[in-house]
Amino acid sequence: MSVGLLTPEAVAQAYKNACLTELQALKPGNVHVFADGHGMTVYDFIKSADASAAVIAQAGVSVGERIGHAVKATQAAVGMNTNLGLILLAAPLVHAALATNAHLGLASAVTQVLNTLSDEDGWLAAQAILLANPAGLGRVASHDVHAPAKVNLGLMMASAADRDRIAWQYAHAFADIFNLGLPCYLAAKQRWQEQAKNDSDAWAASAVYLAFLAHYEDSHILRKFGVGVAAQVKREAQAIEAKYRQAHHPKLMQKELLAWDASLKQRHINPGSSADLTVACLLAANLQRLS
Repeated sequence: MSVGLLTPEAVAQAYKNACLTELQALKPGNVHVFADGHGMTVYDFIKSADASAAVIAQAGVSVGERIGHAVKATQAAVGMNTNLGLILLAAPLVHAALATNAHLGLASAVTQVLNTLSDEDGWLAAQAILLANPAGLGRVASHDVHAPAKVNLGLMMASAADRDRIAWQYAHAFADIFNLGLPCYLAAKQRWQEQAKNDSDAWAASAVYLAFLAHYEDSHILRKFGVGVAAQVKREAQAIEAKYRQAHHPKLMQKELLAWDASLKQRHINPGSSADLTVACLLAANLQRLS
């Protein structure tokens, strides 16, 4: 499917719709309309989406500027880090939709964007990451965001790819989005279109979230709790995701998903990276529909 030059307004709405759909999805351990958590509310995320949509999708700016402007707007609106991972993932997708040739498909357009990232993009993204101050942000030997020197954003992300699944996307052409999450979302939406009707988008988003949790140790959990806890959550997710995938109607899994949600939150575990990847998949689906 080709990507045309979409209007900033259309892309901003696609971004906002992705954020709101993800909030409607039951995502165990994360914030959603069924339950708040970790000192954050659904309203915080709605305000974040409203604040960041127009600036991340504005015309004539770079990927780094999209990231920087969106993080600053979010901090001004809610004063906390609600969406840094999402912004890092959304910026190349948005840029691809706004600034690439019409004959390219979205995946190819994103690859083109990633191949043209600059040192200025890297510096702006590093400043945005420091402003957002995500949990577990430490220091590393190379391309540390605390360092003042400019470095290509692609190289900066590649240096973190082995410990951060969001950074991994930059080094691998957003493969998790296009090869795992997006196909999972479209298949689940089609499977439950009749049963879930108007809620099929949200239940399909839950399927994507569970798929990410079942496939990878969540980066946010890894940073805060280490490999042991992340691996345990992955095992728990694999059992639940297998049942969810086979459910005739996703709502039949609601009680079990809410029980797991309560268990994760009681342990202070928030699979935030998986939630960010889920929104990116929804955004990609929305952008493809617009093309």
